[in-house]
Amino acid sequence: MSSNPRALPWLLLSVGLVAVDQLTKVWALHALAPAGTPHPVIPGLLNWTLAFNPGAAFSFLAGSAGWQRWFFVALAVVISAMLTVWLARTPRRDWRTALPLALVIGGAIGNLIDRLHAAVVTDFIQVYWHEWSYPVFNVADCGITVGAVLLVAFGLFADKRKTG
Repeated sequence: MSSNPRALPWLLLSVGLVAVDQLTKVWALHALAPAGTPHPVIPGLLNWTLAFNPGAAFSFLAGSAGWQRWFFVALAVVISAMLTVWLARTPRRDWRTALPLALVIGGAIGNLIDRLHAAVVTDFIQVYWHEWSYPVFNVADCGITVGAVLLVAFGLFADKRKTG
């Protein structure tokens, strides 16, 4: 056994995130039809609203002719592979790196499954305030966003005395 175990077991968090993401999307598909109909959860703040996004964040490239599906599939595969290699090189005790990487990997794979299965990503969480509404998103998007923010925050506020 290695004296410096690697962080690959953090991929279990990725698997858990993918499972929760896919289960919530199945629920949304069955409980929230028709698409676009808001179901208030916290009036004035949060709705469940079924939506389908053929693009990326904020519907980026959603209006394209279909090529974007395969572009985002390839992007998710490449990014997930690169982050998995990074995770494999990360010491297991370095949770400040492993946790965010696992979240981003899980989120990327959750949305990848949608693109491969249905050519669109299923979204259902709508946050709004009065006339303002954030784009509808899903659990995978939460994993990607929280993971990316944590990676940046932990990187910015890392203990500079640490030598590795």
